[in-house]
Amino acid sequence: MKATILPIVTLLATLTLPLTARADNPVHVQQLLETGACAGCDLAGANLTAAHLIGADLRNANLRDAVLVDANLEGADLTGANLQGANLTGAFVTNAVLNEANLTAANLTNAEMINAQTFGATLSNINISGADIYGSGIGIGGEE
Repeated sequence: MKATILPIVTLLATLTLPLTARADNPVHVQQLLETGACAGCDLAGANLTAAHLIGADLRNANLRDAVLVDANLEGADLTGANLQGANLTGAFVTNAVLNEANLTAANLTNAEMINAQTFGATLSNINISGADIYGSGIGIGGEE
């Protein structure tokens, strides 16, 4: 009986641990959170909710389906990053560089994006409901 209880308790403890930053490559998540630099990293599906990524180097990073809810990306360099399907609800993306980034189907609901660079970015099917976007080349009907 004792032999079967220990594996069950171990399994339950593992399942109930908080998942603060989960991705296919947890080493890259840790690198980003510790150094603020993760150019070319695989952060697909990472839960980076409320992460402080001010000035982070995320050039060419894979952030597909990443959760960046309430994240602070002020001044971050996301040049060429894949943010397809990323959830940026309430994120602070002011003065960020998103040139050549893929934001297809990204959720920017209630985000703040002021003076972000979006030259050559793919912006199809993005959700900007309630977002404050100024000087960033994103807007309804082609107006900023």
